[in-house]
Amino acid sequence: MPKAHILAVDDEEDILELVSYNLTKGGYRVSCVTTGEAALSAARSRPPDLILLDLMLPGVDGLEVCRLLRQDPTTQRVPIIMLTAKGEESDIVSGLELGADDYITKPFSPRVLLARVKAVLRRGSEQEPEDMSALRVHGIEVYPGRHEVLVDGASVDLTHTEFRLLQFLARRPGWVFTRHQIIDAVHGVGYPVTDRSVDVQVVGLRKKLGDSGDLIETVRGVGYRFKD
Repeated sequence: MPKAHILAVDDEEDILELVSYNLTKGGYRVSCVTTGEAALSAARSRPPDLILLDLMLPGVDGLEVCRLLRQDPTTQRVPIIMLTAKGEESDIVSGLELGADDYITKPFSPRVLLARVKAVLRRGSEQEPEDMSALRVHGIEVYPGRHEVLVDGASVDLTHTEFRLLQFLARRPGWVFTRHQIIDAVHGVGYPVTDRSVDVQVVGLRKKLGDSGDLIETVRGVGYRFKD
């Protein structure tokens, strides 16, 4: 089998050298860039199997790079691991909500890096093919192929996570799902995120949907469902 191709993005040359050395030793092909602009160009011209993305980049920062990659049909399915010195919960949550698949805080051990990369690549290969058919329910239209949501004909701008959350619930109106089931469905089994983050994402999604946000109902003590 061909080696998985990983794009490493960091403005610190010593970090890139460490990452490249250990990933190459681990059997991966590695490309390195030092800016957000270069990351976008490289990912779009030749989508890698995974992107290691630092948040603290000059110019276009890592969060903006993540957002733009998730909006581009060419790169929206490429797994992203945030590699950053910023360990605050708000930074991590922001990256995960934009569609990042995992995060590693600096300083990191090469063994942890390789384990996380392997786990994310494995999750991606094990996921079932996503239902790409259009969905229309209660005035909401979801178009997975275009990553587009319309509410009563008006376009709504959702993050990658919000889009997948809406799609998952709306395809099964009336079904009640626990927060753990939602995490597994939206991000994959073993995703490093808390139950509380699901509540935050639901609040944000409801707000963006306006009056239609009431279609996502809280089932106290259990989780959430989309109104039947």
